Amino acid sequence: MPRSVVVTYKVWPTAEEIAAAAAEEFVSAVNKAVDARGVARVAISGGNSPQATFAMLADRDQPYFARMPWSKLHLFWVDERTVGPEDKDSNYGMTKKAMLDHVPLPAAEVHRMEGELEPEVAAARYEELIRREFGLDRNGSPVFDFIQLGMGDDGHCASLFPHTAAIHELGKIVMANHVPQMNTWRITLTWPVINKAREVSFWIEGAKKPAILREVLLGKYDPESKPSQLIRPESGQLGFLLDAAAAADLPRTVSDDEPEEENYSATLELK
Repeated sequence: MPRSVVVTYKVWPTAEEIAAAAAEEFVSAVNKAVDARGVARVAISGGNSPQATFAMLADRDQPYFARMPWSKLHLFWVDERTVGPEDKDSNYGMTKKAMLDHVPLPAAEVHRMEGELEPEVAAARYEELIRREFGLDRNGSPVFDFIQLGMGDDGHCASLFPHTAAIHELGKIVMANHVPQMNTWRITLTWPVINKAREVSFWIEGAKKPAILREVLLGKYDPESKPSQLIRPESGQLGFLLDAAAAADLPRTVSDDEPEEENYSATLELK
């Protein structure tokens, strides 16, 4: 049976506002981890949604840059395409251009997946890197401080695609996942590892997402076809930052004596 979690989703009218909210969430999560443990181990996703946020974090005219303890941030990736770091489709490459080229994050603490290698080799090397950085033995599993996810139009997150082997993997930290519907391979953290993170947050925007987001949150539990349903953190809490377009099909709780606001938050329990 899936684990029960409380989902909190926060909604803003525009993509620009969700980018700012995501930047605030990112900085707050990093500082919380540094205050508690001295470092912040964070895993991020690629795609379009986080790009504006990463650029905002790197902008010295924005309030987030000065608040970020860059020297204490250890950056990892949730998943990667099987391309080199300079390729336009590289998750690392997007992050490098948007943020890494402009911030004082030590190169030794930037841990990319080597998408240019054979997928199985890249996955094995990344798992070993994580074990080394977290000080894990062969039976240990990492606990990331914060994991940021996106969600595809097909209900996938990370590189956990519908009807692929990664949906059923329980033992590995990282795996090479063949995605036949896209005729490609991906490298991805496994969902049990994502669920161990102290904080997990989906950042989702766009008019293509309302139907699948409603199915993931309110539809029948069927992670084989909607893999994002696998994400039910052990903390019992799961966050979503959404723009109004993505949240269009989700319920919102407003009492009769309160006016509807463009930005709002709501909660629901997944059992």
